Amino acid sequence: MITQADKQEIPVKSETQHLTVLPDEKVSVSKSILLGIQHVLAMDVYVVPFLVAMLIGLQSDQSSALIQSTFIAAGLATIVQTYFCMKLPIAQGPSYVPLGAIVSIYAASGGGQLGWNSVLGASLIGAVLVIILGFTGIFNKIVKSFIPPIVGGTIIFIVGLSLLPVAIRDNIYGAADASMNQNVLLALISGAVLIVFVILGSLIPRKGSIFRIMSVMIALVVGCIVADFMGVLDFSAVSKAKWFSMPQIPFADFGFSFNFSAIITMIIIYLVLLAETTGTWFAVSNVIDKPLTEKNINRGVIGEGISCLIASVLGSTPVTGYSTNAGIISITGIASRRVFLAVGGWFVLFGCSGKLAALISSIPTAVIGGVFTIVCGIIAINGIQVMKNEKIGEKEMYVIAIPMILTLALVLIPKDFLYSLPTFVQYLLGSPLLAASLAAIVLNKLLPRAK
Repeated sequence: MITQADKQEIPVKSETQHLTVLPDEKVSVSKSILLGIQHVLAMDVYVVPFLVAMLIGLQSDQSSALIQSTFIAAGLATIVQTYFCMKLPIAQGPSYVPLGAIVSIYAASGGGQLGWNSVLGASLIGAVLVIILGFTGIFNKIVKSFIPPIVGGTIIFIVGLSLLPVAIRDNIYGAADASMNQNVLLALISGAVLIVFVILGSLIPRKGSIFRIMSVMIALVVGCIVADFMGVLDFSAVSKAKWFSMPQIPFADFGFSFNFSAIITMIIIYLVLLAETTGTWFAVSNVIDKPLTEKNINRGVIGEGISCLIASVLGSTPVTGYSTNAGIISITGIASRRVFLAVGGWFVLFGCSGKLAALISSIPTAVIGGVFTIVCGIIAINGIQVMKNEKIGEKEMYVIAIPMILTLALVLIPKDFLYSLPTFVQYLLGSPLLAASLAAIVLNKLLPRAK
């Protein structure tokens, strides 16, 4: 039965994306498992817990526990969002946005176990607030009023644009696995293999569809083989890791501490997360050619809150929807939610197995960067597709151009200058996507339309 909420759609237009498998179509278990691991391999889920552990100085056993908890939280959150809440093919993973807040809350609370308990307590309260926003529909009303197609398309475009410098600078040029020349070569090879197999899949529509579907995984495997020939593939951590180990347990391994200033800080971060994940939702809806409804967005906000609640209970950091998966859906043509159920299952499995988690983290960063860069470009193009049916006048030019400039300016902003600013300003400017999204929304409201 179609409800009134289902009829009230967010006006984001796109042309058919020629998907091979639609979101509600069934995929065999074996194919779902293979396609699911492809999404998992393309997501840098392990990076955030590594960064958190490094920034706050966790011991090796604490770092391992955090990584396991993060994988399990990402898996459960993906299943919750895909099958019970938003019901779209969306994978959840740890967000980079809260990193600064986590470090400041941890330090302000005295560090150690008490500092970490304050981080988790603030995350818990913030997640409950997000769930309330979803149930009341307040966030959805904000989206309908402030995000028309020109703004929605701009947000999708800057999602890809904001990730591109990170993919190139950090995952390729800045990768510590090998020398600069080796990193660039690995990225070029993995990216070229991806493109070749996508082209093969297009040239041979029926029998060649397997090339397109498995293109990301093949690119990563070929990249690893080349890295092995170069002598930069290191699987030593895999041999040392245990096959099975228990994750953290609440109130046994950690507890919750509720600090007012920490809670206010984390609430601000969650609002940033909601603004950021909206871009992901638009990107996914455009790729699968299914406009977002009020019901989708309300359920999505609820799912985001439940996902972050699960993460805090498991002793991990807040999670959010990952934009990279929209690019992978566009490349493979497979949007079945069954695949994302497999993604969630893989994450939980990796969270319970230190050996499997170590295997993923052993893939050279430059290999991932080669694939990741192409995915980011595809996301940006999806944003242009959303805007192409809109009349681009003088006002619309500024609505698109200013956020684009702001995105690049904030991605490249010197960290020393950023950290010298007031804390609230750091939160705002520390997320290029948030600042640029707000700029697009405000410009669209303030600039007069040409007569």
